[in-house]
Amino acid sequence: MHFLDQAKIFVRSGAGGPGAVSFRREKFVEFGGPDGGDGGKGGDVVFEAVPGLNTLIDFRYTQHFRAPRGKGGSGSNRTGAGGADLVIKVPVGTQILADDEERTLLADLTEEGQRLVFLEGGMGGRGNASYKTSTNRAPRQHQTGIPGEEMYVWLRLKLLADVGLVGLPNAGKSTFLNSVTNAGAKVGDYPFTTLRPQLGVVRHKGREFVIADIPGLIEGAAEGAGIGDRFLGHVERTRVLLHLIDGSAEDPVDSWGVVRGELEDYGAGLDEKMEVIALTKSDLLDDKARAKLVKALEKATGARVYPISAPLDEGVDGLLDAIIERLGDAAAETEEDSTTQKAWTPL
Repeated sequence: MHFLDQAKIFVRSGAGGPGAVSFRREKFVEFGGPDGGDGGKGGDVVFEAVPGLNTLIDFRYTQHFRAPRGKGGSGSNRTGAGGADLVIKVPVGTQILADDEERTLLADLTEEGQRLVFLEGGMGGRGNASYKTSTNRAPRQHQTGIPGEEMYVWLRLKLLADVGLVGLPNAGKSTFLNSVTNAGAKVGDYPFTTLRPQLGVVRHKGREFVIADIPGLIEGAAEGAGIGDRFLGHVERTRVLLHLIDGSAEDPVDSWGVVRGELEDYGAGLDEKMEVIALTKSDLLDDKARAKLVKALEKATGARVYPISAPLDEGVDGLLDAIIERLGDAAAETEEDSTTQKAWTPL
């Protein structure tokens, strides 16, 4: 299945049905009077976040969504049937944005089963029976029904994951993802092997967490260089960033600085997330060179660096232990922030 994380669609709610103009005509019934019923309500446009979807590819082929209109009223004071709601199913993590220059955020569907009535259907028109008064015994006026609402919107998918993989191209992100999950990401000896985000589930010592791999970043990515800047949104929701640094690079310390600079330039709080640093391809270094490089990275980053070799499964267990520990710390911080915010609420 192809991956698509942005799509522009047109949505329209249903119009209300027209009210009826009708008069009662029955044998032996004197002064029947008006009995035109009201029209039915138009269908709503509803967005629903459902499990099992991780792409917006379906919206490439279907881009117009129109809810059915309400049925017209009829005699004997019968109200027309309402139009069925149009439910548009989207992946969890989908944002709905206005089609304007600012791409204003209208809704964010972050929970499984979350439903949002995005556009309400028009109300049905009044039938002539509702216009009857003591001075207007035979009204012939009615309403045609209120039109539905319509607009173009952008759908943008931000994957939901616990850990986000970041690093320069060829840092070994896909190799690491394949070694700890069953993702099956493409691996190659050339830059930008990863062209779209990948998700994988890690099961380690009775714990589970989801890792998201995005295309490699290069210098200037935040300004549009390369392809990684487009996909940085997929790690905005993660709690921890796993920064992989190529141990065979010419200057691994500079590689770390380039990626950190791009995260800061991108914003959205990416540079403030907890970070776990791993030195990949450590099997290509001898013990002395590896120790020297780890020491230099730890001095530059101020954090512990985990040398690993994903194909040989060296150092991976220790790295996963550290990630699980950081996830616990991130969850505790989130709960503490939530408690603090609730303490200050005026309600």
